[in-house]
Amino acid sequence: MPGLTIGDTVPNLELDSTHGKIRIHDYVGNGYVILFSHPGDFTPVCTTELAAMANYAKEFEKRGVKLLGISCDDVQSHKEWTKDIEAYKPGCKVTYPIMADPDRSAIKQLNMVDPDEKDSQGVQLPSRTMHIVGPDKKVKLSFLYPSCTGRNMDEVVRATDSLLTAAKHKVATPANWKPGECVVIAPGVSDDEAKKLFPQGFETADLPSKKGYLRFTKV
Repeated sequence: MPGLTIGDTVPNLELDSTHGKIRIHDYVGNGYVILFSHPGDFTPVCTTELAAMANYAKEFEKRGVKLLGISCDDVQSHKEWTKDIEAYKPGCKVTYPIMADPDRSAIKQLNMVDPDEKDSQGVQLPSRTMHIVGPDKKVKLSFLYPSCTGRNMDEVVRATDSLLTAAKHKVATPANWKPGECVVIAPGVSDDEAKKLFPQGFETADLPSKKGYLRFTKV
């Protein structure tokens, strides 16, 4: 599906939200934002997802990452729905804003449209899309799920940690990586440069090709 993807600048839309008017670029500021859509208010999977987001909000806050939701329902509907979300998970508070897109124009610009799911009038609904947006207002990572599949918040946190680590240290993270584990040195970094960047040293995997491209270090 063509549209907004990794490396693209997020449109600087201004929308009503549960926290008042929000202009996306101003909200991102100099940090990272997780911008996520959900198919509709008062729906089962979405209720569990937004409650999970609320529970994880402090984890993202520790990392300097803000949350920003969007749905095709209006602000008043979002506010009423928030009561259900908080009741479903006692003790959780929805502190992040949820933007309104009743005419569904914003979700099209943000590439958050589900090609299969439609409302009773036959109008396409939002997909479960999540863009992690960086300080340069560009998409750094995207998740795309159908409406029937809820997102895994542990993976969202892990992927966010990977992005932040890679941006800070000129590294990449291997499969199933978690904070504290070894990272890999990017292929564009020579061994001589790696010695300067990683004085703690690095280990090169001994592979049949002998190309020396798989180098592990700690950061």
